[in-house]
Amino acid sequence: MTFAYNVKSELCADKFENECCAKAMLYGILLYGRHFSQTGIIVQTEHNEVLQTASGLLADIYRVKPEVKSVLRSDGRHIENLSVENTYDVSRLFEAFGHSGKNLTLRINRANIENECCNAAFLRGVFLVCGSVVDPGKDYHLEFVSPHIKLGRDLADFMVEIGLEPKTIVRKGNFVIYFKDSGQIEDILTLMGAVRSSLELMNIKVYKDLRNKVNRVTNCETANISKTIDASSQQIEAIKKVVAVKGYDLIPEELREIAKIRLENPDLSLRELAEMSKISRSGVNHRLKRIMEIAQKLR
Repeated sequence: MTFAYNVKSELCADKFENECCAKAMLYGILLYGRHFSQTGIIVQTEHNEVLQTASGLLADIYRVKPEVKSVLRSDGRHIENLSVENTYDVSRLFEAFGHSGKNLTLRINRANIENECCNAAFLRGVFLVCGSVVDPGKDYHLEFVSPHIKLGRDLADFMVEIGLEPKTIVRKGNFVIYFKDSGQIEDILTLMGAVRSSLELMNIKVYKDLRNKVNRVTNCETANISKTIDASSQQIEAIKKVVAVKGYDLIPEELREIAKIRLENPDLSLRELAEMSKISRSGVNHRLKRIMEIAQKLR
């Protein structure tokens, strides 16, 4: 199962004790589902537990038994449709949620989010039907998608009011609210009640940060080794040039020892050469540079 699927499973498993929160969650599910009007209410999902949660809330709170049927999509996948088509039941739900057929556009009725505890419940319901989150092992991205622009903006404003920092964009006619900061995604998952998933995201983030740090260190060490090898090759070439033209005896005495050590130890770094020759690192570097200058003059 995907990370997003597991998040929704966790949210469905956690039940609210307060009826006000249960109503707020159901309101979020129905309002941001597939269709919400006096002609009918439809919730569409590929997640069976989301379907069961919505059906259970409708039955427990409003004694409404929705119709459920499986629909085959054009891409070959099955999707579940939960619908309330009975005119009397639809009217009861609209009256209960304070909506009227006279409204030209859908907007959030804040009266259905009675108490502060209901904020998380409402957001959970919305996420179950129009939210998604990318596997944090691949990327950090959580989003809510609404085909209704004003309803989408209402949701973004609601998020700001409860302390979140959403970003928004219109994509293919849909209003998209998204988060790419891992810390904010952790906060949203925790707020909605997906604490286990939030902890999993934190663990993955720690692992990725550690892996990136190791990679940076490894790359740095590789670069340093490469520099050491390049420098050593140039130094050895210079020493051989000087020896070939002048011979060891004509190399200044203070340079002769380090030249011999370098020829015998081509893989050692300046620090290691300094330890072997009992000369400071800067002293070794200075002597090798003098040999290279002599070789350059010979050329």
